[in-house]
Amino acid sequence: MQDVTNQEPAIDGWFAVDDAGNPHLIGAKCPQCGTYVFPPRENNCPNPACAGDELESVALSRRGKLWSYTENRYAPPPPYPAPDPFEPFAVAAVELADEGLIVLGKVVEGTLAADLKVGIEMELTTMPLYTDDLGVEHIVYAWRIA
Repeated sequence: MQDVTNQEPAIDGWFAVDDAGNPHLIGAKCPQCGTYVFPPRENNCPNPACAGDELESVALSRRGKLWSYTENRYAPPPPYPAPDPFEPFAVAAVELADEGLIVLGKVVEGTLAADLKVGIEMELTTMPLYTDDLGVEHIVYAWRIA
């Protein structure tokens, strides 16, 4: 196993961590109609009733209610990294508390679908996805039971 030399987001611009170490998702909001979107983008409001073409970057809620979930029981195909041996993991769709936006993400290791129930409170965190050959640990956002 490679020693960790540094940590980086697996995908730049999708989440940030504040000075206290608390992560938040970075989304976008249409200033014309108030519609939120994740992952973030700079233009094209997703609301079909809005002609807005410029979106503002915003920090999204860290908590929400579990809207739906499933369990992934198969390893992703190459070139995606997967631990060996592969361990099943839960995936959660969480409705953000303030925005009403539903965000899909992995659930932290050790929590499987059997541990989840629609409507429970979930909280954003981060977790390692993989460590590359240079020792860079690639981090993703994840959900945990609040």
